[in-house]
Amino acid sequence: MADERKRSSKDTKGSMTVQEAGRKGGQRTAQTHGKEFYEEIGHKGGQRVKELIEEGKKAKGLALDK
Repeated sequence: MADERKRSSKDTKGSMTVQEAGRKGGQRTAQTHGKEFYEEIGHKGGQRVKELIEEGKKAKGLALDK
């Protein structure tokens, strides 16, 4: 019974690996959105990291140097 639940990757639907699916999706995103999209989301991510660092310093009671 337990053997019936376990399936190898060959028994599942499709033949694409997770890596292949990710690459395909990334390429499609690059085609549809372009360079500006990646610049914008990169900037947003960097700003969020900056905010989290500031919040962490405040939580520890450290003064911010600005």
